[in-house]
Amino acid sequence: MLRNMASSRTFILICGLLAATLVGATLSPPAVLILGPEVISEKLTQGLKEHDAANILQQLPLLSAMREKPAGGIPILGSLVNSVLNLIIWLKVTSANILQVQVQPSAHKKELMVTIPLDMVAGFNTPLVKTIVEMHMETEAQATIRVETKSKNQTKRLVLSSCSNSRGSLRISLLRKLSFLVNPLANNVMKLLVPALPELVKSQLCPVIKEALEDMHEDLLHLVRVPVPVGYNHLNFDLLSPAIKGNVIQLNLAAKLLDSQENVKKRFNESAVSLTMPALDSSPFTLTVRQDVVNAAMAALIPPEEIMVLLDYVLPELALQLKSNIRVISEKAANQLGHTQIVKILIQESPELLLDQGSAKVAQLIVLEVFATNEVRRPFFTLGIEASSNAQFHTEGDQLILSLSEVSCDRMHLMNSNVGLFNPELLKDISAEILASVLLPNENGKLRPGMSLPIVKALGFKAASWSLTKDALVITPVSV
Repeated sequence: MLRNMASSRTFILICGLLAATLVGATLSPPAVLILGPEVISEKLTQGLKEHDAANILQQLPLLSAMREKPAGGIPILGSLVNSVLNLIIWLKVTSANILQVQVQPSAHKKELMVTIPLDMVAGFNTPLVKTIVEMHMETEAQATIRVETKSKNQTKRLVLSSCSNSRGSLRISLLRKLSFLVNPLANNVMKLLVPALPELVKSQLCPVIKEALEDMHEDLLHLVRVPVPVGYNHLNFDLLSPAIKGNVIQLNLAAKLLDSQENVKKRFNESAVSLTMPALDSSPFTLTVRQDVVNAAMAALIPPEEIMVLLDYVLPELALQLKSNIRVISEKAANQLGHTQIVKILIQESPELLLDQGSAKVAQLIVLEVFATNEVRRPFFTLGIEASSNAQFHTEGDQLILSLSEVSCDRMHLMNSNVGLFNPELLKDISAEILASVLLPNENGKLRPGMSLPIVKALGFKAASWSLTKDALVITPVSV
């Protein structure tokens, strides 16, 4: 009984230590999409256009706002205001442009400061002159974006935490000087606009900015959820959590591999598996995919299979070389090799991609068997081979393609033999040549279709480039 109590306490202690270790560990997501200020700016600018923000500016009720907000906030005698406003037949914004949105980090780097430059021309008509008096108005709407957690389901999303328009950013000037009677009137109109316009921009434009941000958030959700075809399977990403770091938005993604019937073959969540993310630098965005996710995609393209080849018909020179190598082991066995000799290659497990800084290799377990003719059922011998190949990624537009080259038989084991025991190293070179001539073309044929990257075109780019860290594949756009 004492022993059972001690065992129980030991088990509880081990569980406690394991839990503490996991709590202290830094968990990495399966993939991370980082959007730079260029992409954020473009998304928000496009959102404002889609919500017809320029037309909203042209509908600003300038005249009524001037009556409600006297210049400088100081009450002015009604007769004085009326003396100015009564000389105006109409006053409106005749043209409005929203210039490129500017994105900057906040002081503590956890919020985005968004500046939206506005360029407007307003005109008013007065009996004092036959032509329209035009004024050039420049100002800026300023908004702050942060990440907010919803208490109900603890989901995080991007929200507009503040939006305003300060008088300090407002500049109003006459487009051209007029008569000495009209110029003083125009100056008074501009003074009345100074307190009125910022309030109008805040009340009329800020709701539109909020809608544009909400649309951007939904657009990003749709963007990351677009399936990535992988042969007959596809990878699906989904948002784990957004974060703001400096002047970028970081989207931490979960991933899952599904087959053609939408059955989940493998899920990827946050784990202690390392993920090295390069700096964004001047790239508009980066998509960093953890090594185990890339591995699963490659495994989906190259499933376990069996390849049989009539070596003498397909590769006669290799058949002669193999016969010569077997002769060293057994003269009798070499003489039994016929024109229908078969080499069978069994891929028992999908290849494993091994990443390093800037380079990659593929390791795989191969079973190689040699049959004297196509009629015999028992092979001369069966070799277990731990092989590796060089792996190269390249892109064609938004297609990411992996290809393999060279084969090294790193370790060889004699699994069984009907020609007596022998050192499998005797067949190392010929085995490597057979794998290079038979296995690699087969695998490269399966890898050739590659994987499309919908996110590249969705963000407005035609082509992608790639790079490797020690534990991840990094996709960046190329401007063409």
